[in-house]
Amino acid sequence: MRLNGQRRWAAAGVVVATSVATFGVVLSAPAGAAPGCRVDYTANNWGGGGFGGKVKITNLGDALSSWTLKFTFPGSQKVTQGWSATWSQSGADVTATSMSWNGNLGTGASTEIGFNGSYTGTNTDPASFSLNGVVCTGQQQPTTTTTTTTSDNPNPGNRVDNPYVGAKMYVNPDWSAKAAAEPGGSRVANQPTGVWIDRIAAITGTVDSRGIEGHLDEAVRQAAGAPLVIQFVIYNLPGRDCSALASNGELKPDEIGRYKTEYIDPIAAIFAKPAYKDLRIVTTVEIDSLPNLVTNVTPRPTAVPACDVMKANGNYVTGVGYALAKLGAVPNVYNYLDIGHHGWIGWDDNFGPTAELLFQAANASGSTKANVHGFIANTANYGALKEPYFTIEDSVNGTSVRQSKWVDWNRYVDEQSYAQAFRQRAVQAGFDPGVGMLIDTSRNGWGGAARPAGPGPKTSVDAYVNGGRLDRRIHTGNWCNQAGAGLGERPKAAPAAGIDAYVWMKPPGESDGASKEIPNNEGKGADKMCDPAYTGNIRNGNNMSGALPDAPLSGKWFSAQFQELMRNAYPAL
Repeated sequence: MRLNGQRRWAAAGVVVATSVATFGVVLSAPAGAAPGCRVDYTANNWGGGGFGGKVKITNLGDALSSWTLKFTFPGSQKVTQGWSATWSQSGADVTATSMSWNGNLGTGASTEIGFNGSYTGTNTDPASFSLNGVVCTGQQQPTTTTTTTTSDNPNPGNRVDNPYVGAKMYVNPDWSAKAAAEPGGSRVANQPTGVWIDRIAAITGTVDSRGIEGHLDEAVRQAAGAPLVIQFVIYNLPGRDCSALASNGELKPDEIGRYKTEYIDPIAAIFAKPAYKDLRIVTTVEIDSLPNLVTNVTPRPTAVPACDVMKANGNYVTGVGYALAKLGAVPNVYNYLDIGHHGWIGWDDNFGPTAELLFQAANASGSTKANVHGFIANTANYGALKEPYFTIEDSVNGTSVRQSKWVDWNRYVDEQSYAQAFRQRAVQAGFDPGVGMLIDTSRNGWGGAARPAGPGPKTSVDAYVNGGRLDRRIHTGNWCNQAGAGLGERPKAAPAAGIDAYVWMKPPGESDGASKEIPNNEGKGADKMCDPAYTGNIRNGNNMSGALPDAPLSGKWFSAQFQELMRNAYPAL
């Protein structure tokens, strides 16, 4: 159901200016200990008087067991919210004290803390910092052996901070061959796409695709000794996708035991084989599952009985936690949890509860938050990456854009602003400040003749939004094989603050689902939302579905969709 910091650090809104300052700091230390430290401060202005601050502390001296950072704002800046330290402010003076888990800083070790703030006038960087009562000097004391540090320390299990940086990306030969066989398909057949493990049989391989080991063996060949990311979608929960018949799965709502022993355990065992230890294995864990437990359960008017069942039996939370624990135990696996998209979770009563539920799942079934490397937005969906011609701050004749029929009081109008803001909210919910974001851009290009070239007319708020929006769907709740959609931004590492990568997690040309019953042993049914004649339901505002006709089962090749996506690609092919 899809209704209604450099990397790792992002503002909740559009970044308009960035400043960076580096300071040397001398630390107070026990008698005989050699002090020395560096502080990197970054201020990222959002516009409208808001900004985000990042402070990276690197210890260049002997080990510390705790620290207190102090600095003074030169203007009107105020810390409104902070993380990874105990923050306080008195007048212009700011203090940040270490937490129990980041107070220990060995020689060469770094820790990163951050905050959101407000200001008026100019946002000038602090002139100096002190740590443990000693003012910055900009150099290490000569009694200590010089150490060097890197800007990106590995995470637990020797994981890198952003797996996509400096790495090739796996091109799935099975998808590539289908794309290349289409007229004009060779233009994109070399793009990296996600490999969907959507049933138990997909582990060893099916008629349509090689198995996991076949993909990993091919990935090792493609890597040729260099870093390479291979992406898998883990997608087979009991009672899967409780609000969309097109993507229901093979496991019944109570078959959590089969999910663990027949699905997750074999996948984890394959990932852990020594032959694959040098690959960076990225997993998208169970799309659409946890958000359904927020929006599509009683007493919401959008409730679906099957989602009530899954909330009551707890198997979505149990299953996601188990998957994270098992897969996260493999040192070169990077787990990303699905967060739906802005047109589903962007409203206030969905946004925070989703972050809190994901944190609950991340700590279920023996897992911890450390098993979540980040989150992914817009998986297999169509939300525009950026809407350049209107924002929620705009108004027409005194009427806010948020009151338009299209936006409908949502706080976000595109996927990038949503993803960056959700990262911040996830940290508030308890996730590590180092989490990053992926955005699926495989089908959100919205190019072609219908793409607007500028804002809509200011005759009414609806005319303004509808005339300027890139997303040409009838409703943001429409999710099945959308007419007019196009290929989006090509996969790219670290494209924006807090975003690990743009990815094509949904392989373009693979159907979202069928509107007619098609016999299969995968648990997939017919879904009215895939019927272009369907007039809708409460979950898409009772609008037409906007679907292409005659689609096959979800995951099967849909030539008409692939051709549509190429025609409407943006950037154009």
